[in-house]
Amino acid sequence: MAGRGALPSPLMAAVLLVMAAAAAAIPVEDSELDNIQPLSTLNLAAAQVDMDSASAIHASPDVLGKGEDSAWVTVNFTTPSPSSEHWIGLFSPADFSSGIGSTKVAGQDDDALGGLPVAPIKYKFGTCEPDFLRTGSGNTTFLVINQRYDYAFGLFSGGKDNPKLLAVSNKISFANPKAPVFPRLSQGKEWNEMAVTWTSGYNIDEAYPFVEWRIKGEETSKRTPAGTLTFTRGHLCGNPARGQGYRDPGFIHTAFLKDLWPNREYSYQIGHELSDGTVAWGKSYTFRASPFPGQASLQRVVVFGDMGLGARDGSSELEGFQPGAQVTTDRLIKDLPNYDAVFHIGDLSYANGFLAQWDQFTAQMEPVASKVPYMVASGNHERTYMDTGGFYNGNDSHGECGVPAETYFYVPAPAHRGKFWYAADYGMFRFCVADTEHDWRPGTEQHAFLDSCFASADRKHQPWLVFLAHRPLGYSSNDFYQQEGSFAEPMGRTLQPLWQKHRVDIAIYGHVHNYERTCPVYENTCTVKGTDAQSSYTGALGGTIHVVAGTAGAKLRTYAGGAWPQWSVARNQSFGYVKLTASDHSTMRFEFIHSDDGAVHDAFNITRDYKDVMACALDSCAPHTLAN
Repeated sequence: MAGRGALPSPLMAAVLLVMAAAAAAIPVEDSELDNIQPLSTLNLAAAQVDMDSASAIHASPDVLGKGEDSAWVTVNFTTPSPSSEHWIGLFSPADFSSGIGSTKVAGQDDDALGGLPVAPIKYKFGTCEPDFLRTGSGNTTFLVINQRYDYAFGLFSGGKDNPKLLAVSNKISFANPKAPVFPRLSQGKEWNEMAVTWTSGYNIDEAYPFVEWRIKGEETSKRTPAGTLTFTRGHLCGNPARGQGYRDPGFIHTAFLKDLWPNREYSYQIGHELSDGTVAWGKSYTFRASPFPGQASLQRVVVFGDMGLGARDGSSELEGFQPGAQVTTDRLIKDLPNYDAVFHIGDLSYANGFLAQWDQFTAQMEPVASKVPYMVASGNHERTYMDTGGFYNGNDSHGECGVPAETYFYVPAPAHRGKFWYAADYGMFRFCVADTEHDWRPGTEQHAFLDSCFASADRKHQPWLVFLAHRPLGYSSNDFYQQEGSFAEPMGRTLQPLWQKHRVDIAIYGHVHNYERTCPVYENTCTVKGTDAQSSYTGALGGTIHVVAGTAGAKLRTYAGGAWPQWSVARNQSFGYVKLTASDHSTMRFEFIHSDDGAVHDAFNITRDYKDVMACALDSCAPHTLAN
């Protein structure tokens, strides 16, 4: 162990880089305090090296995850003058010595890796050990995932505002840091195509990425090659994503498994063929192919928004930021046999410019996303950044401007993933997914796409037409929409003529962190009354049911005060997700399921025939038809 004032080991070098950066903490530009990324509250720019020979920190084991992509690490620490301001940070890579002494900041020679400030991946306060303040010693465990580099822990005093590095741990690393990890499935551009996306440390000049797959139970398999993408600081739009929060994203690979048999179960394994002919394998998984569009079979789809990261190890980098993320993730894992596909409609990781958290999020969702299609939409925390062509001009993405989300996740966008709107068929369901970070109004490219997406659904065979988007373009009695006087995203209801023309059944949104359901509504008017508590609808709806479900993990919000709008029929300020179930062309069930207990806390059924789908309602048929 180095004595006070000695040349620091690798993690200490990281802090010296931080000290050379600007002397202020990363500003938070979101209007809501709820959106402050906890990592941004660590004032590492003010950090000092104050090595203390009486302090020590050690991590074990040294080599992690032989054949695994995550591992629990035990950290032992001690210091002679314990206080509530001591904390332990996990840093990666462990060696930053190339940038010692540099004074450059983000935006200057961004291709050079040295000299930029660095944030820890996660941290805990010493008081996580109950006896720390009394004994000065403790041990704790961190859940560490394979993120392509080695790691080291640092013991700090001084709290968040004036951190002082006292001791540095030994290095730890995974047996193969470059191994392929965390596959996530999504539907391709055809119903019988599955995209498999994963992350590794292998560039294409080192190894050839592929998926080996077969119908489950058969011996004959095939290999499908994958394409490879990545991004650099130069792709990002601002800080902290380009500075303190930047981390090498590795390489993201996508292979397309085609000509799948409907409803057949397949096994697959991701791998990389090295130059010597050996293969670096990932784990083995299974999935079930999608049903043929219009096919009548049991079909169950989960929808939610606004999740973020959980903290299974109790680390503090997310404390209070997304308090329901872990409980929702755990419920989804437990309920996995009871649904077939997932739509996460924006605000995915809430990395907010701290890019290591994208790896953490793909690891968190791997038990789900590796088994069923995990379809995503773009939210403000993925895309919004000033003067980058979006519909909004803020900094909710904190410099990411859509780049990580559009690279880490595949969606079947008709143009490219920078235009994050697409259609997805799942049996009797047609989903039209909008990108509310780009203009959706009449005359735009997205408006034309949505019109086509709705119109091309064959309602004889796909009776259930669902619109998905991040921001509520329809109806919400959330408190900030009341203040704006809109009860929806301003200008959002310019899509109302499309929903009515094409008889869209349900529109589901995130963004607002509570649950709310409307009656079937058009122009602020309930078009049918339904049964008591609006729990059953029979025949033509005459309007669209709008649902807000930004309830997967982020801090919950209140509703507008006063009387409920007449179109608001159900509210629930709890963490949870929506589940849509259909087994025939005449009946669909909707449920809002609580994450904590798995119980259904709101539900309704729609029962109807094809003629009810086609029935004219106000403004849904051309005015010159005899039907009116």
